[in-house]
Amino acid sequence: MAENEQNEQGEQNEQTAAPDPAAQQQPQQDPNAPQFALQRIYLKDFSFESPRSPGIFAGQWSPNINFEVKTRSEKFQENAYEVVLILTVEAKVEENTAFLVEVQQAGVFACANMEPQQLEQILASLCPNILFPYARESIDSIVTKGSFPPLMLSPINFDAVYAEQKRRQAEQQAQQPDTQASAQAGGNGAG
Repeated sequence: MAENEQNEQGEQNEQTAAPDPAAQQQPQQDPNAPQFALQRIYLKDFSFESPRSPGIFAGQWSPNINFEVKTRSEKFQENAYEVVLILTVEAKVEENTAFLVEVQQAGVFACANMEPQQLEQILASLCPNILFPYARESIDSIVTKGSFPPLMLSPINFDAVYAEQKRRQAEQQAQQPDTQASAQAGGNGAG
């Protein structure tokens, strides 16, 4: 029985040791093709407050949760960008703040050979999508350490958030020429 196992293992080793012709003939990547890579994920800032502890634990736990999401990004090296996802959660019981937590989860992303619009979309949607699970875990961890039930924040569709922002910007830009045209028309009629 042991001989059969050794022979099977020996055959497997011979099979895996054989060179793969497809691996040797990999096509060269286009140096001008768009490139994206995660370089680092880190916790940039973290804050937790429970101003009404321990009194807040005496009452019924039925909080109102206020949740705010922001992102920011900036270039800090050639083809390298820092993206910061800021999550703020406040839980209130009646008018009393049970806890307030803010997490700034950040990452460094390498982005090269991209059109400005493509780069903007990646920094505003793809990067926050990558950072969100880390921020959510940090929030759940600290909230439970504060003796509160975990929040279990729902995933956020940052692609949809970005699309909505672009739609609003387009609406605002479309309204601005109308406002300028009516101001010019009003100015011309008064003289």
